Amino acid sequence: MLKTRFLAACALTMAMAGAPALAAEYTMRISHQFPPSHHTAQRLEQFAKDVAAETNGKAEVQLFGAAQLYKPQQHHAAVASGQIEAAIILSIQWGGTLPEVAVTTIPFLMSSSEKQRAFINSDAAKLLDQKFLEKGLKNIAWIVDTNDVVFTSSIGLLDSPEKFPGVKMRGLNRLFDAGLEAMGAISVAMPGSEVYQALQTQVIDAALTGVQAANSRKFYEVQKYGVATPIFLVFDNLLVNPAWWGKLPAEVQQGIERAAAKAVETSIIPHDGVNPDDIKALTDNGMEVVVLDKAQQEAMAKVMQPPVMSEFTKAAGSDGEKLLEMIRKL
Repeated sequence: MLKTRFLAACALTMAMAGAPALAAEYTMRISHQFPPSHHTAQRLEQFAKDVAAETNGKAEVQLFGAAQLYKPQQHHAAVASGQIEAAIILSIQWGGTLPEVAVTTIPFLMSSSEKQRAFINSDAAKLLDQKFLEKGLKNIAWIVDTNDVVFTSSIGLLDSPEKFPGVKMRGLNRLFDAGLEAMGAISVAMPGSEVYQALQTQVIDAALTGVQAANSRKFYEVQKYGVATPIFLVFDNLLVNPAWWGKLPAEVQQGIERAAAKAVETSIIPHDGVNPDDIKALTDNGMEVVVLDKAQQEAMAKVMQPPVMSEFTKAAGSDGEKLLEMIRKL
């Protein structure tokens, strides 16, 4: 009898081991532009695992990175129309479509760790969430991409406004580029995926990107110099199709929200300034990097902030003024 039970148990174990896993009831496909080495791409891998755990396997996240499914400028339409359930859209990519979001990228306005944490659950963030909804998207996560940039260059250290005149560099968006142009730079618009080659072939002299991203994108291979500074907040917003979201059971929505909250929490930069480890990663790879001190930051802010602020209030109108007031109180 014992032998029979043992054999039956072994047969059941083998059958279970060979059986395919039960398919999830709900699929959440997420498109994004990041290479696998990017910190947000890695954070999304963990998010996928957390969603499976938090929903008891009812929801499955499928990730499509490196712009393999949709290009960054296609994400809004793809999610709003329901072609895909979700996408990451960077706060710097909204341009004229949703100019209010650019409030987070006004130079030297909200780059501190304290401001990051305060903003994410603030009335300002809720106002922007409503703006996303009006554009056919539901925002479920304010994931911090970076609060710093590094001005990379092949021609020297860009450590003061006087170093920028005539420098051809890849900018971020029309609003922020007003600050670069105020320093005399010639801003060039191009997708992030094209920047490495443009630097390599010297189509442009310089670029700016997050300090971590400069390492993951291997800018040190094509740029000799880097000037790092905390300057603004760039968010990777996780935006979903509202109709798809509305059809999910409440417990699945809540599980995804808990996983999203974990992604946000781990993204918040726990220090002010620039992480020394990120600087070391660049210098270890041969780049000469300096970090702007307080006086240098103030000198750059004095030139950059007024034209950017002017462009922002012009584009965003009364809601822009309201957002600025909310953020000043954080």
